[in-house]
Amino acid sequence: MTVLPDDGLSLAAEFPDATHEQWQRLVEGVLRKSGKDVSGGAAEDALSTQLEDGLLTRPLYTAPDTSPDTGFPGFAPFVRGGTPAGGAASGWDVRQRHLGTDPAQVNEAVLADLENGVTSLWLCLGGGGLPVDALGRTLAGVYLDLAPVSLDAGAEFEAAARALLALYAERGVAPEAARGCLGADPLGHEARTGEAADLGSAVALARETAAGWPGLRALAVDALPYHEAGGSAAQELGLSLAAGTAYLRALTAGGLGVEAALGQLEFRYAATADQFLTIAKLRAARRLWARVAEACGAPHAGAQRQHAVTSPVMMTRRDPWVNMLRTTVACMAAGVGGADSVTVLPFDHELGLPDAFARRIARNTSTILMEESHLARVVDPAGGSYYVERLTEELADAAWEFFRCVEKAGGLAAALRSGLVADRLAATWAERSAKLAKRREPITGVSEFPLLSEQLPERPPAPAAPTGGLPRVRRDEAYEALRARSDRHLAATGSRPRIFLAALGPAAAHTARATFAANLFQAGGIQPVHDPVTVDASTAAAAYAASGADGTAVLCSSDALYEEQAEAVAAALRSAGATTVYLAGRPGTAGGAADDHVHAGCDAVAVLTGALDRMGVAP
Repeated sequence: MTVLPDDGLSLAAEFPDATHEQWQRLVEGVLRKSGKDVSGGAAEDALSTQLEDGLLTRPLYTAPDTSPDTGFPGFAPFVRGGTPAGGAASGWDVRQRHLGTDPAQVNEAVLADLENGVTSLWLCLGGGGLPVDALGRTLAGVYLDLAPVSLDAGAEFEAAARALLALYAERGVAPEAARGCLGADPLGHEARTGEAADLGSAVALARETAAGWPGLRALAVDALPYHEAGGSAAQELGLSLAAGTAYLRALTAGGLGVEAALGQLEFRYAATADQFLTIAKLRAARRLWARVAEACGAPHAGAQRQHAVTSPVMMTRRDPWVNMLRTTVACMAAGVGGADSVTVLPFDHELGLPDAFARRIARNTSTILMEESHLARVVDPAGGSYYVERLTEELADAAWEFFRCVEKAGGLAAALRSGLVADRLAATWAERSAKLAKRREPITGVSEFPLLSEQLPERPPAPAAPTGGLPRVRRDEAYEALRARSDRHLAATGSRPRIFLAALGPAAAHTARATFAANLFQAGGIQPVHDPVTVDASTAAAAYAASGADGTAVLCSSDALYEEQAEAVAAALRSAGATTVYLAGRPGTAGGAADDHVHAGCDAVAVLTGALDRMGVAP
């Protein structure tokens, strides 16, 4: 009898370790059962997922998937965090965003947030929103020595910054007690509006801040314009590096030392519901900025200050309640990724100005993750994961290459003005749009499991966002256009456009495809008349006539039953007035019985657009 060591972990000590090749052989067997006859590395590739930027997520990561030394939190290259303790002491900074036009209403919301868990404020000023000269009224009752303030005033950043500094002096806030970011971002404003950036005022503001306000940062490097224009994670990182580098050049040319210049920048990134990509993006951003600082001769001053914002691109207008789930995952990823400040956008962000309930849910998202889930008690909890470490490194490499491309084009300003940035982001968005259209990237509540009977909450309109530069895209935009057509049809006629689901054979034969078809057409605002009606050639015409469908029907069944019945049933439907007959299945099935096919690989947006056109629904 063999006596095992008493370490509590040796139950398999006498068995040999499994090898990668053995695992691959097991994968081969599983794939063979699904009709894929592949072996070795090809079997592993079959389970891999292609990401943007040429990245590939493999199904298994092991110890050989190493990455360069990530060091320790608070030390270069800062992959594991910009400070030694990370958020373990008090968690991340919960930063709530406020925009509006009425100073009194914004002030009421600000005070409610600060009394209920928010730890800093992000104020959007200027343009058609909150007037800069109303900053004092907006911050009435706020203890400015306790609550950091981050400004976002676009072209009016200098006036907004001066107003805040004057407010600090008026209320007796010591310069060393003031915290936050004055938000100067001329290049980000140019990306938003197309107005040429002038860095002179930003440099002057940074010199003043560096000299007399040690807790303030003058400049924000906002990567959201590139994310909101459809950019990938690597493009977002690469363009933020290009902006940060441009600001460093201007600040050092304006008289600041490298370390002082580095201390004047705060970076803002989008956090998405792709949790691992968000974690890797924030970790990669710190590595990349540390490399820039090293190249500038200040390797130990390259800890990037990060503000993460839950992605506006992922927020949907339909079924907005699902946004709570998206922002929860994004917030978790931002915290795990080491963001210093996190802003959770309210679930009704796309509908207008959020109400008190939406703001409460947004701020409590961070509170639950920190206080109840204890997410901030471990520094860099994803560190050491083979997958996360490898993804961090591969993303950093892709971002660095794009950064070099922008630098070769003359820097960010030149790349914006030449159209290089817009073209590259547009190409990325076009590829992603194709995946969204084919539902390879599903949107719950929009392209998957839509609810046509929902009553959307009503919100006051938000101030208009600046335009003229890079576009703003949303994942739901193509489906939103279709749903809007359906809404107008409903308002004009009293009913939505309707389609008849004609089921052939027993439930086992048609249920899967009928469910798929109903889900697909509802994504375009087309209402299945009722549950699938089982028909044959003799009953199809009467069933269709009784349905009240708008000239369309879809056949749902198995391939075998299609071969037997589809042509006859389709002919009967046409004789009853159906001008278009769809078939749930791959092209070629059932010969020429159908006018069009709907299946998992089809372009859903094109199919739905065509269906609405054929039904006479106005664009």
